[in-house]
Parts: sequence; structure tokens; C-alpha cells
Amino acid sequence: MTRPLKTTPLLTAVATAVPAVPATAHCAPVVSTFGPLRNRFMPRLAGQGRADHVALTFDDGPDPKSTPSFLHLLAARRVQATFFLLGSEARRSPDLVREIAAAGHEIGVHGWAHRPLLLRGPRATHTDMARARDTVAEITGSRPTLFRPPYGVMTGSAHQAARRLGLTPVLWTCWGEDWTARATPESVHRTVVTDLYGGGTVLLHDSDRTSAPGAWRSALGALPRILDTCEERGYEAGPLRDHGCPTSRSAAAVQRTATSVIRAGE
Repeated sequence: MTRPLKTTPLLTAVATAVPAVPATAHCAPVVSTFGPLRNRFMPRLAGQGRADHVALTFDDGPDPKSTPSFLHLLAARRVQATFFLLGSEARRSPDLVREIAAAGHEIGVHGWAHRPLLLRGPRATHTDMARARDTVAEITGSRPTLFRPPYGVMTGSAHQAARRLGLTPVLWTCWGEDWTARATPESVHRTVVTDLYGGGTVLLHDSDRTSAPGAWRSALGALPRILDTCEERGYEAGPLRDHGCPTSRSAAAVQRTATSVIRAGE
């Protein structure tokens, strides 16, 4: 699940949880969780690409009771996507992981366990990410290169581990809020298309492992309409590997913005 994480109650525990890392350095990347800031100043992290393409991504799988339905629908529509898999779930369903890969979909990692990285230090963060990466590589024969953090919350430790492991962090520009019990196909479609634009990245969930039971059905029901909307607007839907690269703002501009946001919250 990649729903918003309420970070304020957690900040008081950061110093204890990550004693080897100064709290400011560890927590500063959390500002990228704020969508408007990320989309404006961090286009690569937000998953922005070429203007005629929309990246379709799914989190929290694989799940034998739900992921096959998404694969069948995507096959019928001749659309490929990027699946960010939990390493623990991949280990439980290796045949399904191989089925995802055989269908031509791109596979990234969502960590080993769906735990907030904000309260995990450098060693635990690296171990979690490496274990997920290596598990997927062992199953598919191909090492993944993309990473999406649980709850969409990056930390200094996560950025450091990603660099060492050859993983590129990618978040999203719009989502369906499909993890709740009250979500419906109509609400998911409406929420996605409100912020849908060429070059954007859509986040949906193909599993309810960390969501409300059966919540994946709302995403599955909305998917045909989301694909229809992409076609109507002239966007090609596909995986992140076909998404292209945006024009990034300077690193200095990103740092200035992040610092301003941190200071404003002090």
C-alpha cells in the first residue's frame, strides 16, 4: 500500500531509530512525499516522462488471488505496465513473478516488507532493499533497477542504499486512492483522471496485502476506464521503461525548495 504516511508522530522517534544518521539528513527527503512539490521540482523522482505517454504502475503484489486478473485485463488491452513487488510476496509466489515477467511487464521492487523507512536506519534500509532486489533477480534472472518506497516516503538512508544497489527511486504524479474499503471503480477513475496528464505516472494497487480486504477490486474495475481516458486524450499507456526522461530542475533548486519546506515546518 502506498497511502499517505502520517509522519509527524513518528519524527520524535527518529533520533532513537536511526542513531547513526543525523536526523535532519535522514528526514529531509521526506519533503518529496508532498506531491505538488515533487511534481514541480523533482520530475525524475515523480516519474514524469514524455508528453505523449502515461506510465502505468502497480504496487504491493504479487498476489495469487488478484494479480492474475490484472494480467489478464492488461493482456486483453495489449498494455504493459510496471509492477513494484514486495520481496516477501515475491518469495511466496515465484511462479506468479515469472508470469509477470513473461508477459513483458517491467518489475521494480517495493522493499522486502511494507514498513515505513523513516524509522529504519542505514543498515536495515539497505538490507530490506537488497533482499527484495536479489529475490526478484533470483526468480526472474534479471536484476530490477527501479524502487518505490513503502508509503512513498524516501529517506536519506533510502537514497544512499538505492545508489549502492543500482536502484532508481520512482514515485508517481497521480493515484487512485484505491486502498480503502470505500473506494469504488468510479471513485478510483475519477481520482486518477483529475490529475492525469501526458508524461505522468499512475499509481494503482494489484493487491490488498496491506490495504482494506478486497480493495484491489476497485482498481481492477477502474482500469479499463483509465485506459480509455488515456486513449481519448492521445496518451500511450505503458511501463516506466518506455516513459522517457523529463527535463529536471537543477539540484540546487531542489535543495533550496526542500530546505524552505523544512524550515517552514519548524
